[in-house]
Amino acid sequence: MPASSITPLYAGAGRVFQVSSALASQASAFSLPHVETIRYFNRHSGKAETEKIYGEASLRWIYGSPLGKLSLHALVKRHGFSKWYGSRMSKPQSASRIAPFIERYGLDPADFADPISSFRSFNEFFYRKLKSEARPIDPAPVVFPADGRHLGFPDISEIDSFFVKGQTFDLPALLGDAELAKKFAKGSLVLSRLCPVDYHRFHFPAAGIPSATRTIPGPLFSVSPIALAQKLAYLWTNERTLTRLETEEFGTILILEIGATCVGSINQTYIPGKSVAKGQEKGYFAFGGSSTITIFEPGNVKLSTDLLEHSAQQTELYARIGSEMATGEASL
Repeated sequence: MPASSITPLYAGAGRVFQVSSALASQASAFSLPHVETIRYFNRHSGKAETEKIYGEASLRWIYGSPLGKLSLHALVKRHGFSKWYGSRMSKPQSASRIAPFIERYGLDPADFADPISSFRSFNEFFYRKLKSEARPIDPAPVVFPADGRHLGFPDISEIDSFFVKGQTFDLPALLGDAELAKKFAKGSLVLSRLCPVDYHRFHFPAAGIPSATRTIPGPLFSVSPIALAQKLAYLWTNERTLTRLETEEFGTILILEIGATCVGSINQTYIPGKSVAKGQEKGYFAFGGSSTITIFEPGNVKLSTDLLEHSAQQTELYARIGSEMATGEASL
């Protein structure tokens, strides 16, 4: 299905983001959103699909009503709230949520590395491991680091705004390092959005040697489309982690994990300074939906064609960890 035939990311919500100044001139005004549906293209099924939003009613109230916004700033964005909610999902009684969750969202237990009965809490189920055959690693040199809905941009400097008209993407703020941002200012970027229904372990997109992870402190706003439609800056104000992956073929790759409301923690499972294979596990998110961001140096990769096509049409591409994200050096 050609990208042009798919409904944009927020059906009925006006233009979502602009990839370049040419698209910016076509964008209509964006008011505080009522995101009616979230549509994405599934690379594996070859079809456009509608997302089932976990906790949709609560998200709409918190980010779309005066009282909800009051609770957001007074309580929900604070670490204590996410810690409290995460602890609830780690209690034995939370395991009763697992079977209904699997049924509602159509998960396949055959993919799980461990039987359902082995999960002592919802959180253990949430950051479950999968069988290796459930997520084969593509021969492509660079693969997606997580299951999710992805947006790809070949040149960060040409992104006028994401999601909300008038908001520019702030790379120095995201990285917490102005000098590092200069090096990657014209590089390629992939934003991978994980929903609560997704597999929540993240992996290395390429082979290399990873640095220690640096944590950049911040609050914990939601990074769901309902929240980002109002304020994209949550991506670079939320608590986040940054790792540099040094590779032979692609130079330095920056890997970020973005914290969010009710994400109990961002856990790293790799060993800094030790070589990693493409597709090797890097870590996992405890309960909650979140995002990862992968950033490449200018000219070092060419993002996958379908990723670029659907992103240009304001549509996320769903793809699993291990499937192709990019090929070798981009043509200059």
